[in-house]
Amino acid sequence: MFGFKRRVGRGAGQAKPDEDRQPIPMSRMLKKNIEQIQAQFCDDNDFINRQFELKAFKKTGAAIFYIDGLASSEAIHSAILTPLMIESRKIPDLPERRFYKMEEVCDLFLPSGEVEIGSDILEACNACLLGDTVLMIDGIDSFAIISTKGFEKRAITEPETENVLRGPREGFTESLRTNTSLLRRKLTTPNLRMETITVGRRSKTTVCLTYIDNLANPELIKEVKKRLSTINTDAILSGGALEDYIEDAPSSVFRTINFTEKPDIVAARLLEGRCALIVDGTPFALTMPMLFMEGLQSPEDYASRTFFATFSRILRVVSFLLAIISPAAYIALTSFHQDLIPTSLLFTISAATEKIPFGTIYETALMLFAFEVLKEAGIRLPQPIGQAVSIVGALVVGQAAIDAGLVGAPVVIVTAFTAVCTFVVPNLSDAVSILRWFLLIAAGVMGGLGISMGLIGIMVHLASLESFGSHYLYPYSPFDATDMKDTIIRKPLWKLRTRPADLNPQDIVRQSAKKPEFGEDGEEQ
Repeated sequence: MFGFKRRVGRGAGQAKPDEDRQPIPMSRMLKKNIEQIQAQFCDDNDFINRQFELKAFKKTGAAIFYIDGLASSEAIHSAILTPLMIESRKIPDLPERRFYKMEEVCDLFLPSGEVEIGSDILEACNACLLGDTVLMIDGIDSFAIISTKGFEKRAITEPETENVLRGPREGFTESLRTNTSLLRRKLTTPNLRMETITVGRRSKTTVCLTYIDNLANPELIKEVKKRLSTINTDAILSGGALEDYIEDAPSSVFRTINFTEKPDIVAARLLEGRCALIVDGTPFALTMPMLFMEGLQSPEDYASRTFFATFSRILRVVSFLLAIISPAAYIALTSFHQDLIPTSLLFTISAATEKIPFGTIYETALMLFAFEVLKEAGIRLPQPIGQAVSIVGALVVGQAAIDAGLVGAPVVIVTAFTAVCTFVVPNLSDAVSILRWFLLIAAGVMGGLGISMGLIGIMVHLASLESFGSHYLYPYSPFDATDMKDTIIRKPLWKLRTRPADLNPQDIVRQSAKKPEFGEDGEEQ
């Protein structure tokens, strides 16, 4: 009869209440309900209890509850207090009785666009903690939850971690509704689904699962929901924490869930048949399944011409390999395979390192360790100071180490070149940092043989990884020639006819395979 949602308990996939507390049913006595809800918040000074009388209803007592700072005072005044306390007196022919249903009050007097009905005191407390306002009326054993969220939030700005020259420059914020609205603007289809799940017994973090209904694989959505429902922890405070609970290979150095701060990237991945998780309070969205090639791609590739995009991807692949191999290759060549170095270059390296007291492997490890320390310091310090530490520290430490005879100039050059290559693939920088040390130790023990065995081990590991049922190295392993069109070589956009088959989308075809041709008059032929 009335168009209101009724809260009857926890939804599917939601965490249990704090300490598994039993529901607290409401009473028809307003005074008792006020005591029960105030007992949950004790003496919290930001919890507001505003009591008043509904004079149009025979001076019936009423009360609203909200958290100062989470709810909008303006919305409470205009959408709740004014209609109930002032406007209700102006309505003619009001029934000469008390209202016994909260739905009747909401239907007649509350102009808010989002109202829910509940009867559990704990649900009322949770609603207040989310920024909503709870309305209780004497003689009614249910309450109304009115949407009045109005907490402060950061403005939409350009992401600092994913800069682009061409393309959208808006990024997600810490507000869930702002992020979902940004995504809705990119995908104006009614098939875009956004399902809300609560995770964390105490934090009760809101997680939004979003996907395109007639495109994403139903088994993928089912698996994501299953993994979310098994999380049993006190709090999930960020997307990174959520990722740790649901990823396929938590012990791997390669992540199997991708993240991004840009709504256009999330939209593009949803259109391929993936799904995304947007966590309230964090500006990064998680997307799954993830393929290894995503770490070598950039949104700039799809705004550039084909040849330049392909060249950029080849550059990233080479930089990734050099970032993990360069220090190990230097150790292997100078310590085990000197015959492979040109004679003149070998003499130069020997002259630069003849007075160094440490072996090549210790010398290289020392410089790599110094690089990692400077990089970490540059990230953690405030931006102006961090930049100064990164630049000045690298120059001063490097030159001082050479002058002091602790390291040779060739090692400094190799370390600097390795650092630059690492910055080319920021999405894989975490894995690069670990793999670099792995190959460095292998090269120090067995030279070139150790590097070869290490690379084979890395490839075997990558081939064994899966992300929510999809092969991590697809389309290289298993090999699929039809999906090679958007890997290292990026073919023209009009040739990207199909979606990646390994994602098992419901609709594999995304567009016509024929490029439109236009005549001299500009009309399509």
